[in-house]
Amino acid sequence: MRRPLISIKAPATSANLGPGFDALGMALSLYNVFDLMEELPPGQFKVEVIGEGALEDPVPPEENLLIRSYLGALEALGVPQGERPGLWVRCHNAIPMSRGLGSSASAVVAGVLMGAELARAKPSEELLLEIMVSLEGHPDNVVPCLTGGVVVSCVSGGAVRHLKLPQPPEDLLAVVAVPDVKVSTQEARSALPSRVDFHDAVFNVGRAAMLASAWAMGRYDLLRLGMDDRLHQPYRAKLFPGGDQIMERVSDVQGCLGVAISGSGPSVIALVKGSPSLVAQAMCGTFRENGVRSKFFVLRCPPRGAEVRRIGGR
Repeated sequence: MRRPLISIKAPATSANLGPGFDALGMALSLYNVFDLMEELPPGQFKVEVIGEGALEDPVPPEENLLIRSYLGALEALGVPQGERPGLWVRCHNAIPMSRGLGSSASAVVAGVLMGAELARAKPSEELLLEIMVSLEGHPDNVVPCLTGGVVVSCVSGGAVRHLKLPQPPEDLLAVVAVPDVKVSTQEARSALPSRVDFHDAVFNVGRAAMLASAWAMGRYDLLRLGMDDRLHQPYRAKLFPGGDQIMERVSDVQGCLGVAISGSGPSVIALVKGSPSLVAQAMCGTFRENGVRSKFFVLRCPPRGAEVRRIGGR
């Protein structure tokens, strides 16, 4: 069997965690793996997909997000046009697509890291994040995908500032329910109002501060309060069947510490201490009652993010 030259493993992520809109994100122990099988002449690209997305109509390689991110990284790193190798890449996708679990961010992060590897560059984490955020548009997914853990991030003057919160205990699990419907990020953002009520803004500032503080101090009993939100979830919950019911129903289940729409949805994430089975049953049962099939994952928050392995080649 042919061995890849470079293999990049990038985790799923859950953005926002309720009130931390575009600012909070959590890495999850579900991974896409991107294998560079061969360097091709400049301008030539071949992308193979195994797993999630394999049965969908393929986009032209030059429109593939991984390839665009790779080329964007080479541009940012100053690699001349004629010295940018083409790629044959094999993508092993486990992260559901268009479900609010950061599948796009994993491609962006992997593409930028692959560009840095082939350019033989050693950019700082700050520069890598700057390139990734310029491609993704916001930091809440790409930052935890690169760094692992739970991260607060913002962009200031083009620079990405981020703080990693303490690693949660091993018995804190993330139960993620993934319904068999898709919501694009563009659709989810279009559902949001252009203006928000002042009282809702104050509500979210308090909840986001409580969420970050509770996590930093290990006060996981306060996560339910801290994960409440009025800025985006009431609008996004209407985009998928069961969205109006599932969070309220799941939050009352024994062992559930807090629940939120994952990213732009329609996946829902619950943080759990103890057995995840009751929470998973409540989540998938709510989707089933609304005529939607679903699956669930029981995941952890890995302390490390994307990893690069150079197996062979130049």
